[in-house]
Amino acid sequence: MSQITLRQLGWSTPDGNSLFEDFDLSVSRERIGLVGRNGVGKSTLLKLISGELLPKTGGATVTGTLGVLQQKVQIEPEETLADLFDVRKAFEILRRAEAGQASIDELADADWTLEERMAAALDRVGLDVRPDTPLCKLSGGQWTRASIAVVFFQAPDFLLLDEPTNNLDRMGREAVFNLIANWKAGAIVASHDRELLEHMDAIVEITSLGATRYGGNWSHFRQQNQSSCKPRNTIWPTLKNTRPRSNEILK
Repeated sequence: MSQITLRQLGWSTPDGNSLFEDFDLSVSRERIGLVGRNGVGKSTLLKLISGELLPKTGGATVTGTLGVLQQKVQIEPEETLADLFDVRKAFEILRRAEAGQASIDELADADWTLEERMAAALDRVGLDVRPDTPLCKLSGGQWTRASIAVVFFQAPDFLLLDEPTNNLDRMGREAVFNLIANWKAGAIVASHDRELLEHMDAIVEITSLGATRYGGNWSHFRQQNQSSCKPRNTIWPTLKNTRPRSNEILK
């Protein structure tokens, strides 16, 4: 069974500020929303899970595959949609095969269902574009939908999303909402977008004292948070270099 497990995870900034100590978390086929004040470590936690950062202590174990939404960065003029899907080489083999120029080894490796599967993923997000479409021709909204199509195409066991609706127009945000609302595998989403957090199965609140898990979406989290007699607008504590309390660490 696919699962993400963090055990006794510890990490400090280069200047020695401790963000996590003895941090435990287990995620399976569920959508988890990470919430907390800016600077408390949400993005860092995602990087520790993906392996982009190495923990100081403890470890992160991932059983299954990870997927992310590709952010629009500097694009080379020759890059196409096939590059975004990471299938350029596979498409080149198919084109050579169609022209009768492929080698025996290439024919053996050819993915004859590639175009069909890619078209199906693009159709799910309402995009009618070819694999050889230049990426520079895509608008911001089309890029977002194409990135979501890549996620459908790859079908990872887990999505790791860091503020996925930032800087998106309404159509882009709706595309992300629909992705998460219909996602059947696991997902960890760091976000301040309350509308997006309504689609979560659980909320994990990270503070300077540790992390607390709340069942349900954002509305349930707010209700439970308020029922604990916490002031309405103070759920984001100030970041401090404080060891987490053992009874607030996720098990």
